[in-house]
Amino acid sequence: MVSLDYSLGIQIVNFLLLIFILNVLLYKPILGMIDRRKKQLEESESEIKRLQESVEQKMAAYEEKLRQAKAAAVEQKNEIIGQGAEEAKTVIEGVRAELPGIMEHFRVKMDGEITAARKILTDQSQKLSVEIAEKVLGRSLR
Repeated sequence: MVSLDYSLGIQIVNFLLLIFILNVLLYKPILGMIDRRKKQLEESESEIKRLQESVEQKMAAYEEKLRQAKAAAVEQKNEIIGQGAEEAKTVIEGVRAELPGIMEHFRVKMDGEITAARKILTDQSQKLSVEIAEKVLGRSLR
């Protein structure tokens, strides 16, 4: 049986003294270290979140700039193609405008050459016919 004498008081005082000593020497330092680690982890997590947000913002800005650069390149390409088409139309229209003049010049030149060829052929055919007639008749016609 448990007796309620002075030893019980000593044990209570001893227990309370032990709790106080353990609290000062063991529990508070361990709890302090746990709190410091928890704060460090929270700070590290907040730093990680901040860095992730920064990276995401920079990636979004990079992707936006890339999209704008691609759009500008496509626009410039289309503009160059349009300019090329306009220049091609201009050249084709210029050639079409020059074509009747070239054809007329060619026709005039060809008519001149045909006339010259007819004159040469006429002269030669007359000479040839005179020569044939002289040979057939056996005498000179001149």
